[in-house]
Order: sequence, then structure tokens, then C-alpha cells
Amino acid sequence: MPHSRRDFLKAASAITASGLVGTLPGAALAEPTSTAAAPAAAPSIGDPLFRELTQVALDAAKSAGASYADVRIADRRSQTIQTREHRLQSANDSNTFGFGIRVLANGAWGFSASNVLTRDEVARVARQAVAQAKANASIQLTPITLAPVTPTPSGEWRSAIQVDPFTVPVADKVQLLLAANAAALAVTGAKFVNSGMFFLREEKTLATTDGTFVVQTIYRSLPQMAVTAVASDSSDFQTRRSTDVQPMGIGYEHVTSAKLVENATRWATDAVQKLSAASVQTGIYDLVLDPTNLWLTLHETVAHATELDRALGFEANYAGTSFASPPKRVLGALQYGSKLMNVRGDRSQPGSLGAIGWDDEGVKPEDFMIIQNGVLVDYQTTREQAPMLDWWYKSRNTPLRSHGCSYAQSWQDVQFQRMPNVSLLPGTQDIGWDELIAATDLGIAIVGDGSYSIDQQRYNAQFGGQLFYEIKKGKITRMLKDVVYHLRTTNFWNSLDMIGGQRSYMLGGVFTDGKGQPSQDNAVSHGCVPSRFKQIGVLNSGKRM
Repeated sequence: MPHSRRDFLKAASAITASGLVGTLPGAALAEPTSTAAAPAAAPSIGDPLFRELTQVALDAAKSAGASYADVRIADRRSQTIQTREHRLQSANDSNTFGFGIRVLANGAWGFSASNVLTRDEVARVARQAVAQAKANASIQLTPITLAPVTPTPSGEWRSAIQVDPFTVPVADKVQLLLAANAAALAVTGAKFVNSGMFFLREEKTLATTDGTFVVQTIYRSLPQMAVTAVASDSSDFQTRRSTDVQPMGIGYEHVTSAKLVENATRWATDAVQKLSAASVQTGIYDLVLDPTNLWLTLHETVAHATELDRALGFEANYAGTSFASPPKRVLGALQYGSKLMNVRGDRSQPGSLGAIGWDDEGVKPEDFMIIQNGVLVDYQTTREQAPMLDWWYKSRNTPLRSHGCSYAQSWQDVQFQRMPNVSLLPGTQDIGWDELIAATDLGIAIVGDGSYSIDQQRYNAQFGGQLFYEIKKGKITRMLKDVVYHLRTTNFWNSLDMIGGQRSYMLGGVFTDGKGQPSQDNAVSHGCVPSRFKQIGVLNSGKRM
């Protein structure tokens, strides 16, 4: 019985080509209308077979009593390669293929999934999802209503890639990683090095009872390295991670442009220099944060805090709910940051991890402001959540609609609210890192993200980094180490007094943003510019109490 898309399509193509009528065990086939041979190439995930099967699922759900239903057929392939020093540690290539059906019946949700793609099975799973929804309705306090959506009867979207990473031989990838490791280890003092690559290709078809049928192919890539230097007397060790190479929603060209072999020497040299860096003095400093550091602070203190389910108390897994609540008290009133702070949600930035054509409810996402001139003006929403803010949208003469923030990590998981790209927009002045340094009298410049912690309301936190530099009278004077800055979210963002322009904008991001229970991972990018924050408390992480 075929359980993968490749097995299914191979079998389907063979049967259709022969003109046979019937059902292949474990595969769903349309009865041919002609005995003419099918094209030699195997059908894509957008093949009419998939459209037919999704319609079977939707019809079965409606017949069983669903007022709304959506079905996702998804093929998710991932590849991970890890090396250490001169050897390959692991190489894993995995594929998962199946479908999930979500329904709304009697005002409650139901969901069911399977990896057996036949007409009988999709109909059975649809009925099972409806039965679950009706059971859930007995404890549903308020019937769920959905925001309106403009259906897309036939749509297709693909990540704009140049080279499919799955067409590049694994041997070539390993060879590149080992060459980069060798370059790093050639630096005196560099003792350990880990490097790796991660790739994802997700092909999915979504159909809904609203009349949407869309097909998407999404790619994501990340090359990475970490170099550890050890002092000659083993009294200290310092690590430099390749945080200036961020995960992106593009293909193997990302690996090529990362220039791992060329940059390995620089990353190893940074690690060695950290050994002799001066340990920071605890105190109050102006901070100049590079986008490779600031993206994580934005992610934790703004992006998660403005997820509507956290603000409403519906979600508390992975560091709790949100201080930015309740919506009726804070929307339009909370001075989240200074007037330089403008934060936008989107799924449209080219090369970003969050770029898609439609979310997992068939909503074509829009760019929307979350924070405008420092004031909280919106949250991230799904079709279920948007009606909860109807009062706010009416006050702003804004049509009620979802912001397209529904996502499930695979076919066997139910979709729920996940953050899109959440980005700090550039300022109007054409300035960057050098200008911010030159304008700072006493401060610390921080490059790269490091360890962090945050409380259950996204309000009190501390963040580290990769590289730290002392700033005196507009110049970088020496390297520092053991730097951790601590903050209260609104105090921190209100201290923002200088911000870079468009030329200094870059995307940071994360592949594995966890949320929910059971947990699901989401990939998301955060655009940032170099920014200065006045009078921030800095601790020394190397000192013991």
C-alpha cells in the first residue's frame, strides 16, 4: 500500500496510462474518460486527482452536517546534514505525505487525518472529523464564527528559488561542510567546529467549502556553523556561531552565497579573539544592536506578545500569554515603543521564511501594521479570531478579515494561529551601523543572537549575543565578553532613539518557533535595521554570585 506521494503518483500514473478502470489498493484514482495514454511525466501535486479527492472530502463533511470544511493534502520533505571537525555525524532525509480535514459543525471544530489517500478513506476521515466536532459542541461555550474570505477557485504559488536543494548530491554538501570545518580549524586556537545544512520542501493542496482550491510549493534553506576556541591553559572557551547567515525561504543558492569556506576563517578568528576580550562591567549603557541580534528580541517581546490567542489567554504554552492585553484596553492606547517604532506583519517579503500565497484557511495574506509610531494598533489573527476584534475594526472603518495567520506544520496537525513575518521597519534617514556607532558616546555594540530568557507575560527578559564591542566617543575601542542586557519590554522599546534606514535592513529568523500543545514548529522571518536603545541595564554573565 503506497504511503508516500511518490508511490501514489507512480501507481496512479501507471494505472491511468493503461486505461484500466478500478481502484488500486491504497490509492485513489479517477475513472478514465478515455483510453488514451497519459503523459509520460508523473502528475504534480496539483493534479486533477487531488482536486477530485478534496471534493470527495468536502462533500462527505457537508453531508455529515459540517457548516464549513477544509482539507489539506501535503507532502513534506526535509533533509538535515550535520558534521563535526573532519567527519560526518549524520545525514537524514525524511518524507511525510498525507491529508488532514478540519470541519466546523454545531459551532465547534473537529479534525482528523490519515496517510491513506483513497476515496473511501477521505470520506471516512471527513465523517470522523464531523463526529468529533459534534462531540466538542457539547462543551463549546460560544459558537465559532469565521471572518469572511474571498475564495480563490484555482491558485498556485511557489517560492522563488534558483536551485532546488534536493537536486544537489549529499556528497557535495558534505564535502563543502568538511572544507569549511578544515578552514576554521586552521585558525590557531580553534578546537571544535560543528556545521550543517537544513532544507525543506513542502508541497500542499488546500480546498475549502468556501470555494478555494490552491496549490503551493514552499522551500526553506539554512547553512550554519559554530566554532569553539579554547584557551591554551583550558581556563576559558568561547563560541562563535554563524548568525550573520540566517535561514531563508529560498533554495540551494543560499548555501552558495553564504560562502562557508571563506567565512569560516573569520568566524574562527572571532571565537579566538573572544578569549582575550575584556569582561564587561555591569552598568547602564546605550546599546547599538545589529539586526542579527535584534531580530530575536523582536521575536520574543513583540511578535509572540501580539499573537491574539496569547493576548486573550487562549494560549499559554512556550512562555505564557501576553502583557499586551486585554485588547479593549490596549489597542490604540498602549505606547509599546518610541515613535520610531513601526512593526509590520506580512507574508510577502521575497526570500522570507513566512512568504506564502495563502494561509492554511485559504486566506491570501495582507501586509498589516501591528505597531504604528510606537502604539499597538493590531494583533495577528485567523478567520476564527478576527471576529473577536470586530469592534476595533469598526472603530477604524476597517473591513473585518483575517490577517492570514493560520498554519499547521504538517498534514497530520490541525492549523491554528501562527505568526507571520513580523518586522521592524526602517527609519526615514539613510543611516546605518557606522552612523549609530559614531553618534554614541558610551555604549556597547552587539552582533548576533545568543542565549535568552523571558517571563510568562513577555514583559521581563534578558538577551545575550555573539560579539560585543565597547563604544567610547563614537568609536569601537575593544571587544567585550560576558554581556547580557535585561529589559522590560515597553521600557526597552520606548528607549529606541536611533534607527537605521532601508540600506541597512536585513532578515533574521528561525526555523523552529514552537507553539501549542502538542507542539508545532513554524518558520518565520523578522526584518530589522541597526537600532540604538538608550540607558539599558547590562549584566556580567561570567560572574558568579
